[in-house]
Amino acid sequence: MPYRHTGPTGLGQIAQQAAQVLYQHRLASTRQLHQLITPHHTRTEYVRRQLHSLRRAGLAETVGRRTSGQPELLWWLTKRGANAVESVGLLPQRPYRMSSDAALGPLQEHTLATVDTGLAFVDWARRLGHECGPLDWSPETAHYYRSDTRPGEDLSLIPDAVLSYVHTDSEAKQRTLLNFFIEVDRTQMSIARLAQKLHAYAAYYDFTPQVSRGTKTSRHATTPAWRYRYPAFPRLLVVLTGGTESRLSRRIADLRSLAASDPALTSTPLRAGVTTLERLQNEGPFGKVFSPILGPAQPTDAWLRQASPAI
Repeated sequence: MPYRHTGPTGLGQIAQQAAQVLYQHRLASTRQLHQLITPHHTRTEYVRRQLHSLRRAGLAETVGRRTSGQPELLWWLTKRGANAVESVGLLPQRPYRMSSDAALGPLQEHTLATVDTGLAFVDWARRLGHECGPLDWSPETAHYYRSDTRPGEDLSLIPDAVLSYVHTDSEAKQRTLLNFFIEVDRTQMSIARLAQKLHAYAAYYDFTPQVSRGTKTSRHATTPAWRYRYPAFPRLLVVLTGGTESRLSRRIADLRSLAASDPALTSTPLRAGVTTLERLQNEGPFGKVFSPILGPAQPTDAWLRQASPAI
């Protein structure tokens, strides 16, 4: 079937796909966009031409990045480009707008590492015959809750990404929907702060909102807030990068130690695992790459699919 234009840009299919990816993920390199959108092309020239057509149309811009002394272009949507994507109505609208200052700012590497994490899932889904595409994760989606440790405050849990993945077992003829909360750590925050983020996930797991009926508020609601969004509570995956292998290994051990001393974590059914971005990329999410943050330290894959809904 010939491609039918679905947006106001007047550009080709690949350029429009690139615009959607940039709208959702805010910032991406040429390499990342090539792997996400045109992996069937051996070289990056084709997607590069499409990206430059976005820039000529005033829909995208670039900033520079230097990795190991080599220049690399990073792409982001202009306000006009974001408005063009929104006018099509295919993606949930996001109020955030990227700018050259933000693209060059201190969160640049963290944003790119988050894209690389999602890309690892997309790459392995292709290899394994599962389903996970370039738009199957959303960055920084807020989840609101309250905690007994901070009474009266409205709190928000904002994962670096929420990723959806359909696992296919061809032998059992079963498809399983998996949702993941993803936290990317580039060793920039203290290990104590990272452990505190785990505490927030446990609090969100237990949070049951009060139900209002007219002018009265019932305190007998029994449905946790997360059940209104997910069929099963997403697994929490902590992905480490930005350090040597030995440093990341120590960080994993420290995180497990702090988690084991937090009663809010040891008493919750929260399933959480930690690995490195390199292992995730090289061995895939269903290799034995995730060390459970609670319990035995031996890496496993068994907990990833447990209690997930079949579709």
